[in-house]
Order: sequence, then structure tokens, then C-alpha cells
Amino acid sequence: MKGFRSFILRGNVVDLAVGIVIGAAFTAVVNGFVSAFLTPLVGLAAGATGDMNRKTFTVGATQFPYGAFINAVISFVLLASALYFLVVLPINKLHERLAPHQDV
Repeated sequence: MKGFRSFILRGNVVDLAVGIVIGAAFTAVVNGFVSAFLTPLVGLAAGATGDMNRKTFTVGATQFPYGAFINAVISFVLLASALYFLVVLPINKLHERLAPHQDV
């Protein structure tokens, strides 16, 4: 039990847990932004009216919800780019500044 307690209280485990919670909250914000603003703009550009998330096409008796897919793609691209520019690039620059490469 003592080993488990020291594992849980280790700094990187706590940081990971905080990162997951913040990531989930950030994902909800991005999905809300995409649903409220970007998907309707895509719908206007494509000539679709109403809720783009509910747009479907039918083949035979099967409906394909392409609007939900477009919404998910926009959310993914926006979330990935935000994480890249707000987390990955600054961390890489900080890492290079603190541990510069040594040419041999």
C-alpha cells in the first residue's frame, strides 16, 4: 500500500491527471465553438441551411450523417492545431533553450 501511495503522489502522475481533466474541458469548449460557429459557417458556404450536424444522405434504406462527421473533423483539426501551437511549440522552444544541441 505504501508503494501505491508514493506512486499516486508522484508529481508526474498528478500532472497527467490534471492534464487529462483540462484536456477534457478544453475539448468541450472546442466542440461547443465548432458546433455554434464553425459548422454553421461551413453550412452557409456549402449552401446548406439549418443545423449542419443533422445533415444526412440516404443510400437505399441507410442514412449517413455526414454533418456529424464534418463537425467531428473540424473539432479535431481545431483541437490538434490549438494543442500544437499552444503546447507543443512552446515546450519545444523551451527545451531547446534549456538544453541546446551540442555540435561535435
